[in-house]
Amino acid sequence: MVAEVEEEEEEAEAEENKINISVNIINNRLKEGEMVNNGFPDYAVPDRQSPEIIPSFSVLKVSDKFVPPKRPDKGGALAIRTVRLLVNHFPVYYDPNTIIGHYDIDIQRESTSRNGRLAKISKSDLCMIREKLFSDCPNDFSMAKTAYDGEKNVFSAIPLPVGTYKVEISDGDDRTTTYNVAIKHVSDLEVSKLEDYFCGKVLSVPRDILQGMDIVMKENPARQMISIAGHFHPWETGPRDDLGGGIAASRGFKNTLKLTSQGLVSCLDYSVLAIRKPLPVIEFLEQHIDGFNIGNFRSFRETVEIVLKGLKVSVTHRRTKQKFLIVGLSDRDTRDIDFDYQDPSGQIPPKRVFLVDYFSEKYGVNIQHLNIPCLDLGKNNKQNFVPMELCVLVEGQRYPKDDLGREAGRTLKSLSLAPPSDRKRIICDMIQASSGPFGGDVSQNFGIQVDANMTRVTGRVIDPPQLKLGSPNGGFSSLVMDPWKCQWNLVDKQVVEGRPIDQWAVLDFTAGDHKKRLYPKQFIPKLIRRCEKLGIHIKRDPHYETAFMHVFRNAHKLRECIDRVITRAREKGMGNLQILICVMSQRDNGYKTLKWICETEMGLVTQCCLSGSANEAKDQYLANLAMKINAKLGGSNVELLERLPRFESAGFVMLIGADVNHPAPHNKTCPSIAAVVATVNWPAATRYAARLRPQEHRKESISKFGEMCLELVDTYAHINGRRPESVLVFRDGVSESQSDMVLNEELLDLKAVFEVANYFPTVTVIVARKRHQTRLFLERGSGNVPPGTVVDTTIIHPFEFDFYLCSHQGIIGTSKPTHYHVVWDEHGFTSDQLQTLIYNLCFTFSRCTKPVSLVPPVYYADLVAYRGRMFQEALIEGLSPASASSSSSARLYSSSSSATDSFDERFYKLHRDLSNEMFFV
Repeated sequence: MVAEVEEEEEEAEAEENKINISVNIINNRLKEGEMVNNGFPDYAVPDRQSPEIIPSFSVLKVSDKFVPPKRPDKGGALAIRTVRLLVNHFPVYYDPNTIIGHYDIDIQRESTSRNGRLAKISKSDLCMIREKLFSDCPNDFSMAKTAYDGEKNVFSAIPLPVGTYKVEISDGDDRTTTYNVAIKHVSDLEVSKLEDYFCGKVLSVPRDILQGMDIVMKENPARQMISIAGHFHPWETGPRDDLGGGIAASRGFKNTLKLTSQGLVSCLDYSVLAIRKPLPVIEFLEQHIDGFNIGNFRSFRETVEIVLKGLKVSVTHRRTKQKFLIVGLSDRDTRDIDFDYQDPSGQIPPKRVFLVDYFSEKYGVNIQHLNIPCLDLGKNNKQNFVPMELCVLVEGQRYPKDDLGREAGRTLKSLSLAPPSDRKRIICDMIQASSGPFGGDVSQNFGIQVDANMTRVTGRVIDPPQLKLGSPNGGFSSLVMDPWKCQWNLVDKQVVEGRPIDQWAVLDFTAGDHKKRLYPKQFIPKLIRRCEKLGIHIKRDPHYETAFMHVFRNAHKLRECIDRVITRAREKGMGNLQILICVMSQRDNGYKTLKWICETEMGLVTQCCLSGSANEAKDQYLANLAMKINAKLGGSNVELLERLPRFESAGFVMLIGADVNHPAPHNKTCPSIAAVVATVNWPAATRYAARLRPQEHRKESISKFGEMCLELVDTYAHINGRRPESVLVFRDGVSESQSDMVLNEELLDLKAVFEVANYFPTVTVIVARKRHQTRLFLERGSGNVPPGTVVDTTIIHPFEFDFYLCSHQGIIGTSKPTHYHVVWDEHGFTSDQLQTLIYNLCFTFSRCTKPVSLVPPVYYADLVAYRGRMFQEALIEGLSPASASSSSSARLYSSSSSATDSFDERFYKLHRDLSNEMFFV
């Protein structure tokens, strides 16, 4: 134990030293006068007139922390045209003299559980207790002038009495539970501090005030709608929202407060989620499980338990608002369950009773289904069996969209991807609805009002870049983009650099499926011809083998099958395979295992495809397949004709992308997966190397970020003969409140690791966000905004360097722009330079012939992080470590693994032959 404590202290000291090193580097350069002061205390920006890239720090230091730089100008000016836009930002007006009281509310049961621990109270019960207290004491507590977050915080427009109150809740069964409700004053929130922030008098965001106002605005919809993961949805769904299987599409909204250049705004967007219908449990099972027959329950027991476990139900035999969690099924059927009954009055001695008799005598209910199990609704390891027919699913329980069938998935997608005109109308209706954030009288009682009209802004459409492609004569050709469509095709064109393919094989898993069987004599020659047309030399005689889909689903057999293909290809004189093309009859979870085996154990690049598409062999499909194969093997499909803005005459530059993939919300143990990618070629900046690692569960900050980046820098140096002098980091997946984490944890770690390695490049860090609610609509017209649309006025941050860029052509639904926010800048970017750089990069994504919606370093990092999640799922679904074979160095796995095994970095470590290749595209 002492050793463990000492290790923790040493790690903490090392981490602190790394931070101090970085802070000292920055402070020393500040003292040495490397920067030009712009009038703010301790604030410095680079000399933007200098044509050279110099070490400079556009960062403001507040206390011991750094905050993002100010906007370097009044926004960009480059444009081929402008567009008038409407944005779903609704100005919020408030009285700056308002004081909002913040109170802590602590609710505990008066009696503890048997083990002496305080049992956790559900959020729905907490709200019910709060409502009971307020209804019992209306003179002290006003529902109309308070807002509750459902957990620990109450915000009030009037002073509240503090102290401890007793609240009794009846369970509808002649029993009451007493709760102690302690109310304590935390602080008085002065709304005037928002004005101080907008005016620049204070530099830190008044998040406590924003939190209070946000809860106030969510109080009305929280009372009238269902809250699902921060979204608000109606209690009922319509007939056309039915997705089948007891699942429905629920159409609601999500609302957030934002600080912008025009002041405080409410950003509201339309939201569609798949939810379970509030049906009686047995009816739900009949709809949800194919062929379910309650008369033959034993055949479906395992499926039923999987479907129901973790869901919430209410009961029909008692008058109660309580909600219960299903923890499992009873071992015995309902007719056979008995228990010791204790009379509440204590006048009758304990006796053994059958559950069926108890419900008949106590509630007058005759149980119909006697030969099926009961639901176990117990808490704290205490069983509580209730007949299934007396339970109803609670409304608003989210259903994973990935678990939907094909047709249901399409229906949900069509409802979610509303075209711009429909989405705009729905949003405007929701902001004015009586159940919306400004309906009712709560927000008005806090002096808050909203302008129900969308914000008007002018967007700029910037010019697309010229691209470089290959030509049949062996040279290069330039492509001038149509600024309206921003798409190109590969008819009579070639890739910039086609990687020759001499050793390849096709593994056909469709042998047992006559309807979906691959026709190799059609597919393989057509793929070869398409590759040749694109300038990718490919050998005309690949090794071909067949297998069955059941092999694809078995880790042991799959490993043996791939080994056999590799061995036989070598026997034919092919040497090491460059790529293995795997053809499947349908999508299958075995895909995860295939990728895990090939990319961590074998070092083999794979390309999967479906037999249906392969047999059709359409030209566009084959071209897309060829582009992916070429990129995976180190080729280059398309490049920018000119260098990136700001780096036209610079030395070597590296682009880094970083992202973290978290496990599903219901998963409480599996690690998060951190991925970092970086370019290894300059000035093309089209080839990326990747690193991925598991880290602490749901931790957003990337552990060992600097170490991962330094590995990629060393790879860059090995390929190019020198380290990059400039580094651009694009960080994905962080919220606005987590920018500080990127700046003061990840960046400091990066600087400290670089310092130890005697490496001092100039660094700029940009956060790219897609998880926001901001939408852009054409003021006139019904389509999406054109690609290249930039907005960097009005709806952006009051003074920090950020902008919205819609870089892609929206075909389906309403385009969502990406929000780019600069949190550190040592290169002195202007708005035009950075916006053009990012937009140009969006044309270089390796598997598209059009610009993508997210800058490629981040897009690739997201793909790599998702690949790491697939590795982890393959492990959990049936892989655990075993001894390696002496002949093949293969690790074969059994199904005995646990979630904790998946923290082992060995399972995620890429094979050395692939660690610097784009296997993930």
